[in-house]
Amino acid sequence: MANHQNPTTPFKVITGGAALLLLLVLTLGTVIAVGTTTTFQKGLNPADWAAIRFTILQALTSATLSVLIAVPTARALARRQFRGRQIMVSLLGAPFILPAIVAVLGIVAIWGRSGLISDGLKALGAEPLNIYGFTGVVLAHVFFNLPLATRLILQGWLAIPSEHFRLAAQLGFSTGEVNRQLERPMLFSTIPGAFLLIFLLCITSFAVALALGGGPRATTVELAIYQALRFDFDLSKAAILAMIQFGLCTITALITLKIARPTDFAIGLDQPAKRWDGTEPRTRAFDTILLLLVAFFLFAPLISVILKGLPPLLSLPSQVWPSLINSLLIAIPAALIATTLATALAALITSLSKRTAAAIESIGFLALAASPFVIGTGLFILINPYFDPFAMALPVTIAVNATMSLPFALRIILPALSRAEQNYGRLGASLGMTGFTLFRLAIWPRLKRGLGFAMGLSAALSMGDLGVIALFAPPDFATLPLTMYRLMAAYQMDAAAGTALLLVATSLALFWAFDRGGRLDHHIR
Repeated sequence: MANHQNPTTPFKVITGGAALLLLLVLTLGTVIAVGTTTTFQKGLNPADWAAIRFTILQALTSATLSVLIAVPTARALARRQFRGRQIMVSLLGAPFILPAIVAVLGIVAIWGRSGLISDGLKALGAEPLNIYGFTGVVLAHVFFNLPLATRLILQGWLAIPSEHFRLAAQLGFSTGEVNRQLERPMLFSTIPGAFLLIFLLCITSFAVALALGGGPRATTVELAIYQALRFDFDLSKAAILAMIQFGLCTITALITLKIARPTDFAIGLDQPAKRWDGTEPRTRAFDTILLLLVAFFLFAPLISVILKGLPPLLSLPSQVWPSLINSLLIAIPAALIATTLATALAALITSLSKRTAAAIESIGFLALAASPFVIGTGLFILINPYFDPFAMALPVTIAVNATMSLPFALRIILPALSRAEQNYGRLGASLGMTGFTLFRLAIWPRLKRGLGFAMGLSAALSMGDLGVIALFAPPDFATLPLTMYRLMAAYQMDAAAGTALLLVATSLALFWAFDRGGRLDHHIR
């Protein structure tokens, strides 16, 4: 965590406090609403405890593998300049922002028993792959989260001032010495946050476990909550499981944030970094081979989705287009709200003492610990006495999607704002700059790239959301993911494939537009 030495102003307290209150209402508040409507007379059965054990094991494995692969991948992208590098960096967000059910179809097409890899193995006389159960869940989670971990760690590499690499070259540092003196301290600061984010995502996994879990032995807590609400209508069990999920995520957040160490690099001149290390032939070969393997792992399922969805794309059913508009009306406001709340929270966090800031930062991750199904049910209970919850489908979905996207935006914005405030806030204040002038000249140029990335990620995630809208949507209202689900339920598989491709294209376009907007006229690395 960064050093928190900036003044606490009434504006930061009001805006950050309002964001924190809204987050608590939509997470803990909805869990309490569900829990208070029932009596806790029954405990957990052996299947529930098995789901808890499986959830922890697969989350630890998935997060560890994602980070271990992301570190050398981010390093290769940071120190190599090649044609198509910017395109690859931009496309790294593609797997993570794919709607889960669409991505699973792509993974099965490549890694399933009838997929591309299995066909190659069968041609060689080997057994086809079985990706269901623990293996499939971990494989899918690494596919989703490796790009996110790479982008987060790459942000840390780009934050090292170029003057440090120039000085290292003048001192004759080897590749190993650069790693030890510059890269390793940055990793100690960046890796815990990336690991925490991915662990929380895997803890709350639903669609992946539903599609690839392979039975009761591979059930996550989130899937158990869904089963308790949808099939058993056991609100007490859902509330107990939700509180256990909250507890697991909160403990992990506190431990991870305690381990994180702040970096203390000197202030640079914001010039693009030029690298003189990593020029050895074996190092260059390792980076090249690794990037090729990662590109195949991430982009092959995406290509399979594109090829399958292209033929029916021009003959989609008429209900798809209103659904596309509804999805955009949810995704864009949700992205704006998520980044606004994250920026307000980040500004408050950077101005507080270390212990208080750690507590608020941990609360900022509560949305990942919350189950969308519990949030939806809790909102139904809270809204029903006063309004028709089905008539509130659009604003409720926007609010919940913004809340679910807030942890990602906070993880992206907080480090950038912390560095800008720490390195330039006091300097600007000493020069007499205050308020908007200080923000425009000292903070904004170093924050807008992170804001663009956060907005793009939030918009794409909201485009692919299915959980909340499925609970609240009336029959005559649907988003693109819900329309795709209904087409699949009606066995219109070609139309569903075309809708899936439209959903992927729109999600990627939103992500690219916001991410690119944050990097326009941006020369600060």
